[in-house]
Amino acid sequence: MGRDERFPVWEAALGAGVAAAFAAGLVGVYLSMPDSDYSFLKLPRNLQELQILTGHLENYTSDYTLQVLVGYCAVYIFMQTFMIPGTIFMSLLAGALFGQLRGVALVVFAATAGASSCYFLSKMIGKPLVFTLWPDKLSFFQRQVAKRREKLLNYMLFLRVTPTLPNTFINLASPIVDVPYHIFLLGTLIGLIPASYVTVRAGIALGELTSLSDLYDTQSIALLFLIGVVSVTPALLGKDEAQEKPSEMAVGAS
Repeated sequence: MGRDERFPVWEAALGAGVAAAFAAGLVGVYLSMPDSDYSFLKLPRNLQELQILTGHLENYTSDYTLQVLVGYCAVYIFMQTFMIPGTIFMSLLAGALFGQLRGVALVVFAATAGASSCYFLSKMIGKPLVFTLWPDKLSFFQRQVAKRREKLLNYMLFLRVTPTLPNTFINLASPIVDVPYHIFLLGTLIGLIPASYVTVRAGIALGELTSLSDLYDTQSIALLFLIGVVSVTPALLGKDEAQEKPSEMAVGAS
């Protein structure tokens, strides 16, 4: 590993500082809540744990709405920033606690904020990590971004709607392959809406879920696929037009 790919102490300190800021926010929320037993507060790892957490939080959401909102956003953004798995359970929780419209808005906001935080953190300190973990994916992503530079927003929308590349990888790799932040932001903000809608809707009927596979029925998968195809079509058409122009010029010259 070259000198420029090392992980200096200041970069580790920066990451620790960001984590400390989130922790301070959560401590502030905790101190503003009434005295009670909060042993149930932990990141859910399965549907059973999520249902238990939801049952407890429902008692607080109506009386301490602001604290629950701030705590929810802080946890979600922290998880997105530091690539902690389990945000799908947080999306289900939003549906169970806040309903369809507010739940979707909350998930899209928190997910976009967390992805943006991860983007900027990766821009400063993430290059060695991405090169180490995903060298082949990074090369593929870099080639695709270079080929679709003129229709990059459509490509980013396609990536967010479909499972072509993991969202964690997209968050970390985008600044490294020079995806402009405004393109990243719009692609994330708009592209996460369909999947968030499906997940939040499932969270409203959380008690009826038996496994995560119940989230996506045939209709939901078909809808997400259709949206993905529509979003990437302009980029494909633009590529075909770009390929046709040199051919036309060659015919004209002859």
